[in-house]
Amino acid sequence: MQELEFTGRRGFVFSITWPIFVELVLQMLVGNADQMMVSRYSQSAVGAVSNANQMIGLLILFFNVVSMASTILITQYIGAGKPERAEEIYSLSLFVNLLAGLGVSGLLMFCSRPIYTLMKVPGELMDQTCLYSSIVGGGMVFQSLYVTFIAFFRSNAMMKVTMFVSAVLNLANIGGNFILINGFWGIPALGVAGAAISSDISRLIGLFVIVLLFRRLVGARISMRALRPFPLGQLNRLLRIGLPSGGESISYNLSQLAIQAMCNLFPVFVINTKAYAGTFAMITYIFASAISQATQIMVGYLMGACRAEDANRRVMATLKLAVAVSFLISVLLYFGSDRLFGLFTDDADVIRLGRRILAVEMILEIGRAINIVLVGALQAAGDIRFPIYVSVIGVWFVAVGAGYLLGVWGGWGLSGMWAAMAADECIRGAVLLIRWRRGKWRSRNLLA
Repeated sequence: MQELEFTGRRGFVFSITWPIFVELVLQMLVGNADQMMVSRYSQSAVGAVSNANQMIGLLILFFNVVSMASTILITQYIGAGKPERAEEIYSLSLFVNLLAGLGVSGLLMFCSRPIYTLMKVPGELMDQTCLYSSIVGGGMVFQSLYVTFIAFFRSNAMMKVTMFVSAVLNLANIGGNFILINGFWGIPALGVAGAAISSDISRLIGLFVIVLLFRRLVGARISMRALRPFPLGQLNRLLRIGLPSGGESISYNLSQLAIQAMCNLFPVFVINTKAYAGTFAMITYIFASAISQATQIMVGYLMGACRAEDANRRVMATLKLAVAVSFLISVLLYFGSDRLFGLFTDDADVIRLGRRILAVEMILEIGRAINIVLVGALQAAGDIRFPIYVSVIGVWFVAVGAGYLLGVWGGWGLSGMWAAMAADECIRGAVLLIRWRRGKWRSRNLLA
C-alpha cells in the first residue's frame, strides 16, 4: 500500500465502489429493516421506529467524527509512505470512539423520553419510541467500535471485507426480526422491542467478525501501550479534521431532526409518509454515497502523494456519474411510487402524498449528489471548514427555515418541507462546485 500505482489502474475506482455500494445498501437495511418489518406488526410502530432512528442516526454521527478523520489521516499517511504513523491512529481512534459509544449508550438508555418530548413525538407513539431507543441504545457501544474498524479497512482499500461483514450483520438482523417481532419457536411476539433487541445482537455479531478479520488481514498493532505517553498531537490532528468534517453531517442531521419535529405536528399518516419516502430517498442517493466514499479514499492517497491534478480529474468524473445515476433512479422511483408505497401500506392518503414527495425528490437528488461528492472530496483534500459553514447556513435557513414557512405556516405540509429541502440541496451544491473549481484545496496539508 505504500506505492500508488494501483490508483491509476483502469477500473480501480469501480473496484472499490461496488463493495462500498453493497455495504451501504446493507447498512441501510439495519434501521430500515426494523421499520419495514414492524409495518406488518403495527402501523403506529412505523412512526415510532422512524422517530427513534432520526435521533439514533444523529448520535451515530459522533462516532463518524473519529472514524472519518482516521480514514483521511490513514490514507494520507499511506500515500506519503508513512505506514508507521498510520498505525498510531488505530489505537487512538478505537479508544476515543469507545468513550463516545459509552456516552451515547447512556444517553439513549436513560434520557429517551425528554429527548422525544422535545421532538414533539405524538403521545400514541411515545412509549414505543422510547422503548425502541432505550434498547438500541444499549448496543451503541458495539456500533461505535464497529464503524471504527470499517474506517480502518476502507483506509486500506479492503472494501470487500466490510461488505462481507455487513452482509453477516444484516442477515443476523433480519433473521432476528423475523423471530422476535412476530414471535416464533415459542418466543412471544415482542414487536418494537423485538426489532431493537435484534439490532443489538446483530451489531455485536458484526463487531466480533470484523475484529477477527482485522487481526488476520490487516495485522496492525492495536494496544493500550500506543497511548502511553498519550499521543496528544495525533488526537489534536484527529479532532481538527473530524470535528469540522463530522460537524457538516451533524448539522445536516440536526436539521432533519427539526424537520421531523415539524412533521410530528401533522397527522400520523404524514409521519408515516415521511418515513417511507425517506427510505426510498436513500435508494436514490446510495450510489452517489458509495462512489463518493471511494473517491474520497483515492483523493486522500493522491493528496498525500502531492498529485492534486489527478485528484481533480477523478472528482470531476465522479461528480458527473453520481448526478446522472441519482437523477435516473429518482425518476424511476417517481413513476413506480404507487406500487412502492403500496408494498408497505394500503393507506390511500400515504400513497397520494408519497407520489407528490417523490416528484419533488427528482430535483432534490441532483443537488444532493453534488453535495455528497464534493463534501467528501473537499474534506479528503484538506478543505475541512468550508463545507460545514455552507451546510449550517443552508440547512438551517433554507431547509428548516423555509420548510417551516412553506410546510407549517404556509399550509403546504410535507410537500412544502420537501420543496425547501430540495432548494437547500441545489443551492449548497452550486456553492460547493464553485469552491472546488477555485482550487484552494490544492494548497492544503493535513500532515504538517
